Amino acid sequence: MPGQTEAARRLELRWLGLLPFAVFSVLFLILPTLYIVIGAFQTPQGGFTFQNILDLNTPSIRSAYWVSIKVSFASALLGCLIGFAMAAAITIGGLPKRIREPLLTFSGVASNFAGVPLAFAFIATIGPAGLITLQLKSELGINLRAMGWNLLSTPGLVITYLFFQIPLMILIITPALDGLKKEWREAAAILGASGRQYWIMVGLPILFPSLLGTLALLFANAFGAVATAIALTGPSLNIAPILLYAQIRGDVLGNPHLGYALAFGMIVITGIANAIYIRLRARSERWLK
Repeated sequence: MPGQTEAARRLELRWLGLLPFAVFSVLFLILPTLYIVIGAFQTPQGGFTFQNILDLNTPSIRSAYWVSIKVSFASALLGCLIGFAMAAAITIGGLPKRIREPLLTFSGVASNFAGVPLAFAFIATIGPAGLITLQLKSELGINLRAMGWNLLSTPGLVITYLFFQIPLMILIITPALDGLKKEWREAAAILGASGRQYWIMVGLPILFPSLLGTLALLFANAFGAVATAIALTGPSLNIAPILLYAQIRGDVLGNPHLGYALAFGMIVITGIANAIYIRLRARSERWLK
């Protein structure tokens, strides 16, 4: 029938708009992931084996994973705390509304600012010969290096990661804070609850799934950050992304399939963290609707 044919043609054209995204996802996400997963369970001769996964249980690889987990968790936790405080200030904290839009715009840009440019910015600012490092030493007599500060270290990497972790937290938690209904606070006040009691018994329990889910997302975001860590610390810090990068260059791990297993382990960890985020976000949205 003509009407049905026309409707079917419009539907096909709508789906056609998704074709570039589908092609991009298959070529640069799904196929590479499958290649890594298959390679993690292959021998150099192409046979099936679990040995590559078992070989991850070596001191150097265990240490790399553990340092990566610590860096990712520390940056995620600090990013959540600082980002939540900033988001609360612009939503329910009474700050002028003119501050909100510039902060959210900056957060949208900063949350995607990573890799070599971010590493260079921090090295040029608070690195061993950075602008602030030299100014503090010459103007105030404060020697950061003598005090133990080293940007090219685990704490330095955590602070660098905060540059994109905090903005990401602001972007994600701001809608959740906007979803807190004024009627809930008014009802709590009518029943005699103080502001502290409202947050302990109403506000934070409702936001808890969002907070925990965002913590998981920030953890995955930091755990998979490769370019920033490599550009900032090079091979001096033993974390999983740098170990994987060294394997890709052929510097370590004589068995390339062990490198696939290392990447597979990173995929599993980030996948679990993202699954937790998706699950908790869906639960939080049910409360805030």
